[in-house]
Amino acid sequence: MAESNFIDYVKIMCRSGKGGAGSRHFYRAKYVPKGGPDGGDGGRGGHIILRGNKNMWTLLPLKYQRHVFAGNGQSGSGGRSFGKDGEDKIIEVPCGTVVFDAETGEFLCEVTDDGEEIKLLKGGKGGLGNWHFKSATNRTPRYAQPGEPAIEKTVILELKLLGDVGLVGFPNAGKSTLLSSISAARPKIADYPFTTMEPQLGIVSYRDNRSFVMADIPGIIEGASEGKGLGLRFLRHIERNAVLLFMVPADAADIKKEYEILLNELERFNPELMSKQKVLAISKSDMLDDELMAEIEKELPADVHHVFISSVSGLGIQTLKDMLWKAITDESNRIEPMPITHRRLDGHHRVREEDEFIFENPETPDPDEDELYDDEEFDGDWDDSWEDYDGSYDAE
Repeated sequence: MAESNFIDYVKIMCRSGKGGAGSRHFYRAKYVPKGGPDGGDGGRGGHIILRGNKNMWTLLPLKYQRHVFAGNGQSGSGGRSFGKDGEDKIIEVPCGTVVFDAETGEFLCEVTDDGEEIKLLKGGKGGLGNWHFKSATNRTPRYAQPGEPAIEKTVILELKLLGDVGLVGFPNAGKSTLLSSISAARPKIADYPFTTMEPQLGIVSYRDNRSFVMADIPGIIEGASEGKGLGLRFLRHIERNAVLLFMVPADAADIKKEYEILLNELERFNPELMSKQKVLAISKSDMLDDELMAEIEKELPADVHHVFISSVSGLGIQTLKDMLWKAITDESNRIEPMPITHRRLDGHHRVREEDEFIFENPETPDPDEDELYDDEEFDGDWDDSWEDYDGSYDAE
């Protein structure tokens, strides 16, 4: 994966902006000795916002931008002048990005549509100036509110490809060959395992100018849910697929057993996958005659629709498309879809090199750090009357 630009898992640190402090200013003019409080409010801190972008297909930009910090709000000033709001930080992500808390593994939010914006971290509210606190009994409020603090959180972004059909199978089951034969996608095809090193998407043409999207992931082996092989890292991509297409080659020793192994790995990865529509395709069937097909058919699981196909000769390809289209347009998929229950990030679902990434937390100087909000350290001469004020304090 070192030479690939496809990044679907990244860990970043985000921090929203802190709110600006309210001002404790008092109005002063030559002939206005008792102008009264006029300190303005502090500005709002910047938000951290996620925005979906249909033109992005990878989280690669965030791989080299580990820290995302929004701007702080400015302090208020005299004349009821409000402080400037902090600059919002917008993170462009591909559609299908899911966000988890890096510390607890808890699901936070997901971005599925182009242009969709989600406020990941809210900026702190600005503090109120002292003019808010004046009253008939408190004509000289000597205090103002500080701004709300910033929110800092380390999050993990996972990209889950948006597709209608997900291909599931052992290495060299013919998944990439099928995708290349029925779509314009050109995945790498070779006669050794794990030829596919990253997910591939292809648009499959159907009757009457209709089409659907098929997603191919690297082959799954037994134990993938525990971290063996490459399948675990990419199993997340089929969580969004409406239909799962299981592919087992016709020359397999036990087709039913291989299908059950694949099914078990998916269930251990995320039990929610068991509720999806399933289709079983017996690939490389051009080497079989009708008698062998009949014998194999007797041993296939009865709870899943199956079809014999050959990507080279075209055997059963149209039948497969019909079965997939029927499953995609099934009533359970046409009604408002149920939201995906995203599994928590535990030890099996994390990418170790990202999870162990250590941030160097840069400390940004805070211009309001020495701001005073009470009158215990005030250097002017205050008492309960305006006449005793010496006019020496004009701080914001």
